[in-house]
Amino acid sequence: MTISVYSKPSCVQCTATKKALERAELEFQIFDVTEDQDAYDTVMKLGYLQAPVVIAGDEHWSGFQPDRIAALAERAAS
Repeated sequence: MTISVYSKPSCVQCTATKKALERAELEFQIFDVTEDQDAYDTVMKLGYLQAPVVIAGDEHWSGFQPDRIAALAERAAS
């Protein structure tokens, strides 16, 4: 499963999300919405106004959500 994190600099929730994904040993790509217009457009098309936005397969969410990251880790381990 591909995991993409749409982030911005100096974002506490973005940093927490990236650290949680690293602790869960999940591979992910980071896109900076302040520098990448395509990344910004992707987030806007999904209707999100808050960073980070995480897209994992067909699932996506905004903000730091450790329960969802744990669920991803559990599925990846299966």
